[in-house]
Amino acid sequence: MKAVSLYAPYGWKAKIGLIVPSTNTINEPEFWRMAPDGVGVFAARAMLLGSMTQESYVAMAEATRSAAEQLGTAEVDIVAYGCTSGSFMCPMSELVADLRTRAGVPALAASGAVVAALRALGVRKVAVATPYVELVNRREREFLEEYGFGVTSLHGLQMGETQEERRGIGRVPPEAIYRLARMADRPEADAVFISCTNLASLGVIAALERDLGKPVIASNQACFWACMRRLGLNDAVPGYGSLLENCLAPIDDSAFEV
Repeated sequence: MKAVSLYAPYGWKAKIGLIVPSTNTINEPEFWRMAPDGVGVFAARAMLLGSMTQESYVAMAEATRSAAEQLGTAEVDIVAYGCTSGSFMCPMSELVADLRTRAGVPALAASGAVVAALRALGVRKVAVATPYVELVNRREREFLEEYGFGVTSLHGLQMGETQEERRGIGRVPPEAIYRLARMADRPEADAVFISCTNLASLGVIAALERDLGKPVIASNQACFWACMRRLGLNDAVPGYGSLLENCLAPIDDSAFEV
């Protein structure tokens, strides 16, 4: 047993622990699509109930604690909180610090990964496309501005008034996401950011970059990229945008800080 104690058939390079909202059906499949040979993805779920309210986000943040502890027992190498809005509607630094302590490994959150990705691409002004209601859209704008980014525009679908509508974010067709991103874009924006880990954005990133002539960041793409680079893995992952293809340098915890 000592000879194989470091071996994992589906994670011999790295094992990524992913905490997803219980209603999310997009994050895990997209992480597996991006994972190069030797990188495994192992998920735990945090209960998400009700409409998009501050209270629902706080309750989900509390549920991440046991999820992180579960992933720690799976001997993952990093834990990622795969909820963009959930990690800016609650204090991100406190949330990540708690996950790190409970899992016993490095931790990050989707919204922090977006910050790191925008910085790696040299973005100063960003156009934002979201599925969220106005409460969440306002906070997302504030969050990005707190980290030094100018928000040229923010276009939201206003989904999340009920739990069923919140689930419906995972049913938005990629073709509609493509059009949403183009609606949000502005000539002065250095990049477009498609927010939400439950939006099936992965398959339209490359087409959007070709058609808009600028980088496109999506929540799952940025979160997976940050996990890889935080672990010191410099694999280029083709087909899902310039971030995964060209930004190969390792990052440390300072990449996520104000």
